[in-house]
Amino acid sequence: MASLNEPLNLTGKLLIAMPGMGDPRFAHSIVYLCAHSPEGAMGLIVNKTMGEMKFADLLEQLSIKEATDTPKMPLYFGGPVEGGRGFVLHSSEYRSQISTLQVDDNFAMTATLDVIEELAEGGGPDKAILALGYSGWGPGQLEAELADNGWLICDGDLGLVFDTSDAQKWENALKTLGIDALTLSSTAGHA
Repeated sequence: MASLNEPLNLTGKLLIAMPGMGDPRFAHSIVYLCAHSPEGAMGLIVNKTMGEMKFADLLEQLSIKEATDTPKMPLYFGGPVEGGRGFVLHSSEYRSQISTLQVDDNFAMTATLDVIEELAEGGGPDKAILALGYSGWGPGQLEAELADNGWLICDGDLGLVFDTSDAQKWENALKTLGIDALTLSSTAGHA
């Protein structure tokens, strides 16, 4: 935990939306924080898909040809900011030749077209989530939401993010903290 003199840095952590989350776009969401500093925070929702829109639909829009081994992956709603822009949260063994943000030892994020092209060819990262849009906070905004009990925080976990069904991610993230979803209240007090 940060001391009183150090700014809070939640890069690489998961935010778990509390039941009383005021913004319905974030209800029951899990956000992986790709960056957090005094200038703000940026993350991707990892448990909400774009509904019927799939990876193949995106490839068609981008005029990228599908290969026979193109993965059948969903598109995720990464957040309400820049909804037309794609972000790939992935395992850290992959590096784009253009630009990859190394988040921590396990996770990286690439927002360049080359990773989408490689995924379409059946290559790219071993584990990946493709999201449209991102979740962003200005300076102090996330800290205020944390102080208002809007989010819980747990460690980023490859298995939880990439290998758990979207329907189970929220409850499983709570379980990593020893919390049963049924015991959570939408109102919380302050000590």
